[in-house]
Amino acid sequence: MQLERTIIGMVHLPPLPGSPRWDGSMARVVAAALADAGALVEGGVDAVLVENFNDMPFTPGRVEPATVAAMSVVAAEVRRALPRTPLGVNVLKNDARAALAVAAAVGAEFIRVNVHAGAVLADQGIVQSDAYGTLRDRRLLGVDVAIFADVGGKHAVPLGPVDSDQTARDLVHRGLADALVVSGPATGQATPLADVKRVRSAVADVPLLVGSGVTAETVAELLSVADGVIVGTSVKRNGDVRLPVERARVEKLVAAAHHR
Repeated sequence: MQLERTIIGMVHLPPLPGSPRWDGSMARVVAAALADAGALVEGGVDAVLVENFNDMPFTPGRVEPATVAAMSVVAAEVRRALPRTPLGVNVLKNDARAALAVAAAVGAEFIRVNVHAGAVLADQGIVQSDAYGTLRDRRLLGVDVAIFADVGGKHAVPLGPVDSDQTARDLVHRGLADALVVSGPATGQATPLADVKRVRSAVADVPLLVGSGVTAETVAELLSVADGVIVGTSVKRNGDVRLPVERARVEKLVAAAHHR
């Protein structure tokens, strides 16, 4: 997957089976996912990323089999509906091996990994990386699935002092990440341009994405440094992450991204 002024739209799934707010209907989950994915693609995004956004509270380790099964069902439906749109998978909080398994089953092009190297302190407690297992799974599965790794990650802080530029280099040279993601401190919060520039300077030849807080007003400036953006909150109705994607908002952001 080539990243050049790429816009990836988030498909935030409703609560899945086994999560505290699961309402008992996979049909509603699939319908909501297809509606959001359709609005994103019709609005002009280049790819979509499916995430179990509403399964909180998240586990710091492996998710339950029911989560993997449900995400596979939804991702397969999105792939069937949008066969030409690159598809990604993120299994929160940090089950990269589950995400890779789903991606392999449905033919997705990439996964996002929140903690691919090192360890962080998050609301789930200590969240540790497993690049070792993820990369070996990818080799054994024989799939061409790119790993988009967060530098720092949202809703978390490093366990010890660490520079973002060193983290970026470790993710690429030791964790073998295919692309990096720089985000703000939480979902929907702006990513400081200075942080994006710092990571770009550290690993100038690696694709770089901005992972939170992207709006129609900021996207052009961010894309002057980054190769792509991941958008969710700002393209929802009224800019509310809890509401459905609104095509008009997607179109506005896409137009701003491609305005030079």
